[in-house]
Amino acid sequence: MSVPYSIKTLAVAGTDKQPKASDKIPIIARPFVSDRAKKTLDIVEKFVEEECIPGDAVFSQQLGLTPDARFRAHPPILEDLKKRARELGLWNMFLPKNHFKEGAGFSNLEYGLMAEYLGKSGIASEATNCNAPDTGNMEVFAKYGTQAQKDRWLKPLLEGKIRSAFLMTEPDVASSDATNISLTMVKDGNDYVLNGAKWWSSGAGDPRCQIYIVMAKSDPGNKNVYRQQSVILVPFDTPGVKIERMLSVMGYDDAPHGHGHVTFTNVRVPASNLILGAGRGFEVIQGRLGPGRIHHAMRSIGAAERALEHFLARINDPRKKPFGKQLHEHGIQLERVARSRIEIDAARLQVLNAAIMIDSKDAKFALKEIAEAKVLIPEMALTVIDRAMQAYGGAGVSQDTPLARMWASGRTMRIVDGPDEVHLLQLGRNENKRGPFLLEKVEWQKKRGEEMAKSYGLQNKDVLQLDREWSKEKSKL
Repeated sequence: MSVPYSIKTLAVAGTDKQPKASDKIPIIARPFVSDRAKKTLDIVEKFVEEECIPGDAVFSQQLGLTPDARFRAHPPILEDLKKRARELGLWNMFLPKNHFKEGAGFSNLEYGLMAEYLGKSGIASEATNCNAPDTGNMEVFAKYGTQAQKDRWLKPLLEGKIRSAFLMTEPDVASSDATNISLTMVKDGNDYVLNGAKWWSSGAGDPRCQIYIVMAKSDPGNKNVYRQQSVILVPFDTPGVKIERMLSVMGYDDAPHGHGHVTFTNVRVPASNLILGAGRGFEVIQGRLGPGRIHHAMRSIGAAERALEHFLARINDPRKKPFGKQLHEHGIQLERVARSRIEIDAARLQVLNAAIMIDSKDAKFALKEIAEAKVLIPEMALTVIDRAMQAYGGAGVSQDTPLARMWASGRTMRIVDGPDEVHLLQLGRNENKRGPFLLEKVEWQKKRGEEMAKSYGLQNKDVLQLDREWSKEKSKL
């Protein structure tokens, strides 16, 4: 690959007239962003806009046409882009510096700004080794893994030599409540034997996927339902592991990594493959999913931005003149553009606030902010993408623009890492805890107002009180 590359200016048409990524950092977040991160952000923007977005189409062509070919493929452009990314220092930016030594030395906030640009391309995240589910899995190894586990799996993941999958969701239970997880995990000597099924196992289809991080029920009789599960490592080629099929997302197969339906039949793995320890599965997955939810939200901001770019391009296309006018001359389109701009900017501030909260302590400290982002941002992105699709008409729902695929991917964000309903319920419950106090507060303020009125010789009386009876009014005439 020999694409001319200069970091000084963007080569994309017209971009020299636009502010750089570092100039667009919200002013409220700038005090938390280092000069090094600002420079890196500009490089990320250039890399994504000039190489990754154009490379998306090449990647798609290199995948192949049959299901078997698509899930065996490793498009050459991906390795070329990974090489370029490493040369530019764009590698493993997601591991926050205040929690991990293995990353590139950025904060969650700084990576969040970068992830927004990565989210504009289908391959940019993997090109920089910041792709799900590997990011969350690497955090699991870095945070909870033994040294042997880190040497065996974390090191090649950090180097981008292998991929991984996270297996939690199951087809036969309501997995939104993780206590329902039913894949069995029975101790037998120095091993555990696993039986059951998982699906939506993202990454399982990739031929480079070498390791599964699996949540299973190891102690079903434990009175504490949150101590019944464990997380264990299962190498992809362990006897008894079978990828039954790949699942489509609104018709898209997301090859080659995809989302697998995987069965386990008497799968035997060493007890040393446990993560953190028996019965600590919930602790592991909560530690994993918190940052992952933020990563999804950050990338979704980028998808919304790209959708708005396509929207603006469409309504300014002189070839498109419904009813004798360009689309931007129809007021309804400008209103939609304005609402999209407001909604994206507001959502970005919410995500960056959550990232700052995590940086200030940890993900547990920012549970409310993470949940808010998990619910708010996918809804916003879907709304913005839908507006852009509507402006394109038939082309917007076809393969001729990236919008339909972006919408399909965005729609899954309302389900993955816990569906919206779970987060809304928890947010609502926590917010409602303030109810009794607020009732007392409101009643106290009302009573206090009455007392203050009396001190001025007044009575609390509705200024619109009339006490008018027309029959008596007439009798006075």
